[in-house]
Amino acid sequence: MNDSLKKLAGMMLPSWMDQGEPQKLLKAAQTFWAEVYSWITWPLRQFDPLTCNETILGLIAWDRDISRFNGEPLKLFRRRVAYAFVNAADAGSVQGFINIFDRLGIGYVELLERQPGIDWDVILVRVTDSQISDNTQLMI
Repeated sequence: MNDSLKKLAGMMLPSWMDQGEPQKLLKAAQTFWAEVYSWITWPLRQFDPLTCNETILGLIAWDRDISRFNGEPLKLFRRRVAYAFVNAADAGSVQGFINIFDRLGIGYVELLERQPGIDWDVILVRVTDSQISDNTQLMI
């Protein structure tokens, strides 16, 4: 709750008016202005991929060149769209790759580079079976 809504909710009438019709009028005014505030701030909330309308999320995803996987949960798709730029920047390092998994809420990942007997450009990624089953399309 932001400061404006806290002030609105904290409004009190003087003790001699704190009953009956004036109290009902205060509650009605608080409800009305809270609703007006939500109408006014709705367009601003649409810029955040984590909270925006699903239709607008599709437009933001299109702008960031992200497609939704078949059966992908909405929560994961929102995170992928929200962190697209940061994830692209972090994709070049081991710690960045670990950070990507953390941001997407997938869990712990272990990366093993330059293993003996394996070509130098192959990186082993260790995850749990549940991470693979929950995020099959993403892991592929």
